[in-house]
Amino acid sequence: MQVRERLSMGKRYIFRHNSFRCTKCYACEIACQQWHGIPAGTIKLRRVSEEVRGTFPNVLRIFHSVSCLHCSDAPCLDACPENAITKREEDGIVTVDSNKCTGCRTCMDVCPIGIPQFNAAGIMQICDMCVDRLAVGKNPICSEACPTKALNFDLV
Repeated sequence: MQVRERLSMGKRYIFRHNSFRCTKCYACEIACQQWHGIPAGTIKLRRVSEEVRGTFPNVLRIFHSVSCLHCSDAPCLDACPENAITKREEDGIVTVDSNKCTGCRTCMDVCPIGIPQFNAAGIMQICDMCVDRLAVGKNPICSEACPTKALNFDLV
């Protein structure tokens, strides 16, 4: 996307992840689960994964911390038949209205990176960038918990 296009869309929040600084400690994933009161062994709004390249003895391990990307053209918005998914105009955060979500999983089918997850009640859950923390001037809990500062939060 061209810089001019990005600026014309207004400011939006994004996560930046430096996979070379990440040690796969899971601090971001665990902090997120605890902050949101998500029981262990259920859904994960942020997921840490590992990519392995090469063969022994020349192996490279790369770690990724991924959550909803809050896409500028989020396909889940148009796909949701209940209009349960919206995008906040002021900052680009994609949110889910749990009262409208019927658990049809259409959003999961169109997400390019397979992020939507469904809780025990069948309601779709995604990272909301800790809007409660943003409202009081704090960064999302996952970026604050990262000991190597591999996960950062910015307004672009």
